[in-house]
Amino acid sequence: MNGFLESHTAKLVVVSGAGAGVEFPLDHERVTLGRGPGVDFVVEDSAMSRQHAAIDYTDDGFRIQDLGSTNGMLVDDQLAQVATLTSGSRFEIGGHVFQLVIEEREETPEVYELPCD
Repeated sequence: MNGFLESHTAKLVVVSGAGAGVEFPLDHERVTLGRGPGVDFVVEDSAMSRQHAAIDYTDDGFRIQDLGSTNGMLVDDQLAQVATLTSGSRFEIGGHVFQLVIEEREETPEVYELPCD
């Protein structure tokens, strides 16, 4: 993913709905959401399609796409088929609201243990 994940973490946080508080890492170029089977992030929600949406990481950042769901999706309170997501963006599918959280990784210095003489 072009070194992005070497310096940042990206995750989806369930803001509201039955799974509120659950976090899911976005650590692949494509992550799919839905009731399953065959999706990366399974959400128990009868208002979601089995394969509801996909989040892709591109050179320009994150993009969400509706995968032909029955009930559609809202991105930042707007009905959307495809949308760009930035840190803090919220989207709603089924009865759940999700938020994209992107954070810089803290650089931890390497620590070496030296043998005592």
